[in-house]
Amino acid sequence: MTAIATAGALSLPISIRGSCKISSSKKFQGIKKGFRVYAVFGEESNLGDKKSQWGTLFDVEDPRSKVPQSKGRFLDVYQALEVARYDIQYCDWRARQDLLAIMLLHEKVVEVLNPLAREYKSIGTMKKELAELQGELAQAHKQVHISEARVATALDKLAYMEELVNDKLLEDRTATESNVASSSSTSTQSTDTVKKLPRKSLDVSGPVQPYHPRLKNFWYPVAFSTDLKDDTMIPIECFEEPWVLFRGKDGNPGCVQNTCAHRACPLHLGSVNEGRIQCPYHGWEYTTDGKCEKMPSTRLLNVKIRSVPCLEQEGMIWIWPGDDPPTATIPSLQPPSGFEIHAEIVIELPVEHGLLLDNLLDLAHAPFTHTSTFAKGWTVPSLVKFLTPASGLQGYWDPYPIDMEFRPPCMVLSTIGISKPGKLEGQSTKECTTHLHQLHVCIPSSRNKTRLLYRMSLDFAPVLKHIPFIDYLWRHFAEQVLNEDLRLVIGQQERMINGANIWNLPVGYDKLGVRYRLWRKALEQGVKQLPFSKPM
Repeated sequence: MTAIATAGALSLPISIRGSCKISSSKKFQGIKKGFRVYAVFGEESNLGDKKSQWGTLFDVEDPRSKVPQSKGRFLDVYQALEVARYDIQYCDWRARQDLLAIMLLHEKVVEVLNPLAREYKSIGTMKKELAELQGELAQAHKQVHISEARVATALDKLAYMEELVNDKLLEDRTATESNVASSSSTSTQSTDTVKKLPRKSLDVSGPVQPYHPRLKNFWYPVAFSTDLKDDTMIPIECFEEPWVLFRGKDGNPGCVQNTCAHRACPLHLGSVNEGRIQCPYHGWEYTTDGKCEKMPSTRLLNVKIRSVPCLEQEGMIWIWPGDDPPTATIPSLQPPSGFEIHAEIVIELPVEHGLLLDNLLDLAHAPFTHTSTFAKGWTVPSLVKFLTPASGLQGYWDPYPIDMEFRPPCMVLSTIGISKPGKLEGQSTKECTTHLHQLHVCIPSSRNKTRLLYRMSLDFAPVLKHIPFIDYLWRHFAEQVLNEDLRLVIGQQERMINGANIWNLPVGYDKLGVRYRLWRKALEQGVKQLPFSKPM
């Protein structure tokens, strides 16, 4: 199969020695959502002797002698990975050659138009040279269109590779009795793990009750910074109250009630005017602290709507919806060192946020529920365990190389070890060379609705984030996974409302979900020292 580039060339920083000047205004670009493809037609045989003057920027080995040889369709994900690696290498090399050709064309134009050179050339000669350059530039335009077509084809190939990875995911992983015995003996000797929780029923049944006020006394991340522009508003619900986010004149975010003090009109239907949110009904304008500073066509009154503390940290907008004074520090949700953020997604889901957290803290359901997405082809282990410290809300899954943590009040963080594309190996994430880090934030919008913030980070393949429209692909995949969960969780919610206990018989792999429920129950009861947390 012919390899097709999966990514275009990126803008490259240029350090130029000597007196040469490069004008960036004449670059030929194919731009889609921040993704740039630089390409120009040039005689590659004439470029080699000119590379030295540009330094090591263009000193990259020609990868075309290493084209992967594959006949027909790919047989496994390793061949797909080999081709993808070649595509990236070729795309990088091609971009450098095209950029060098553009520089050389620019030098030729400067040389032709140089006043000193014109003294020794006739007008006819100059016209001929300029005409030749115009022809080369026309070829450059043609090459740009070819590059754009390659990107479009690469997206199709990426989708095909995703299907391959899903088909082959974990197919060679087996859970042998020896591994189970080894894990059992290790856990009994370790001082960092504890015995299984007793099979004690939790009472989580009946209609969804109003959220306890103590659950509000936390910092909640409710939006990603990239979604809140200077002239935009983000309406949200939090604990059954409507709020709206916007940026003030100083650029800092604010959160006020989404209801005008005049006639109760939703403010998010209006606009942002010089850092104030303007009601679309009669034009009243409010600052980020809720004060009304403008009342057109009438005398200005001393009016103020409710606001809550609102801060911005590490690419997220946080609010404090509780009545207690906010804490001085906000927890960090940054991915671990070495990871780059590839996707940030916000989705509204029709389930109570506790039920969604129960689902996210459970990995044992994956080979039964997610059979059409990431767990397609997974084998069912003979035993699934979650190993955790005695007084913690974090640990790791066995036999899966996945670390997981519940971070109060509503965050789930996980790191997944991927030894090879489409394959999980090893008993810990440390044994894997590449990883995927996930953050799920479950905002309690109302009794039967949750605002989910999802962030995905990788410590490999940084070029993926530059592929045009890749965010749409990530969102599509995330929605597919969530839809597999939702049909089950919505069914749980209906039965819970009718009196069924959704935590009637917890077993060993339910440990983290049970601890979340015990933590939440203790919080609502006003326990001073919450379980599974360090003393303050």
